[in-house]
Amino acid sequence: MLAARLHALGEPMSVDTIDVPTPRPTDVLVRVKACGIVPNMANVINNWPTWYPHQPLPKLPAIFGLDPAGVVEAVGEAVLNTRPGDRVYVSPLRSCGSCQVCRGGELSRCRYFTLNGYFSTSRDGQRIFDLYPYGGFAEYMTAPQYAIVNIPDTMTFEQAGKLGYIGTSYGALRHAAAGPGQVALIDGITGTLGVASTLLALASGVSRVLGTGRNEELLKRVKELAPDRIEVMRLGDGSTGEWAKSRTGGEGADFVISALGAKAPVETMLDSLQGVRRGGRVVNVGGVADRLPVDVKWLMDEQVQLIGSNWFTTAQGQEVADMVATGALDLSYLITKPFPLSEVNEAISGRATDLDGGFSNYVVIP
Repeated sequence: MLAARLHALGEPMSVDTIDVPTPRPTDVLVRVKACGIVPNMANVINNWPTWYPHQPLPKLPAIFGLDPAGVVEAVGEAVLNTRPGDRVYVSPLRSCGSCQVCRGGELSRCRYFTLNGYFSTSRDGQRIFDLYPYGGFAEYMTAPQYAIVNIPDTMTFEQAGKLGYIGTSYGALRHAAAGPGQVALIDGITGTLGVASTLLALASGVSRVLGTGRNEELLKRVKELAPDRIEVMRLGDGSTGEWAKSRTGGEGADFVISALGAKAPVETMLDSLQGVRRGGRVVNVGGVADRLPVDVKWLMDEQVQLIGSNWFTTAQGQEVADMVATGALDLSYLITKPFPLSEVNEAISGRATDLDGGFSNYVVIP
């Protein structure tokens, strides 16, 4: 098969011919039809050691590709519920599968937590990369059966290549206990996580979404998704916290989704914290450039919860796919920009500088 492999950080990937992998008893073999490119991929393969030196990448040469979707080609002898021919998304979340938190279904809390085809948050993550060295920038890949999300016929493989970030947004909303009648404040609403959080919040019955961003054109496009339920403000035009309070009769939003980028100033998040009501929740699913100096007495007095959210469970991914199947979630907002495997480097560099924000959907077609 053909696979795009990174041989050295900062250098282009090369398309190499390697053997098609054989699934182990509890694995599935997937023929990849599309693989999404996350905005941060260029930083990972070019600047990673200086960004997060304690979170390892796979040994090189490595096959990257975080968000693959395709058709099941074969299954191991111990796989019971997945069959050849199934249309699937492959969640890249990998864990040891046998520790206490894994047995409780909370794989993202495992000390071996690793995003296949991307990076690990564990010093021990190389063990997982050794077990599953195939990312989505290849014609075939193996994955454990617990990573499989069945996708409906109404979801294209290209759209499924966005499920990683859509699912991450959904996981954050679950932490926020989002539901009918609530008001949401989404910081960074124009980005990949922000747009997905907005549509999922609306689909969950949230009454209103307040959102902030820096690009006025993208803010207008987000508001057009549901003009009667979405209000936006450009960052820099005033205090986010004061604005959110003014739009809610002084109460504040029921929850905040902080979907800022990794280079966003910490002051931006500190400001949005002040926009949540007493007893509300603030869920961080993006990141900021520096450490967050939190006033813990204010958290105590206001009974505000500050929650970190990382990825999502396979069950939550299936819930998102089911929302698409029923029409509760419409993915037609995505602007798909496909690239053949031979142009994987152009696709990665283009995604890093794309101007369509969270509406953009760059995918590689192996």
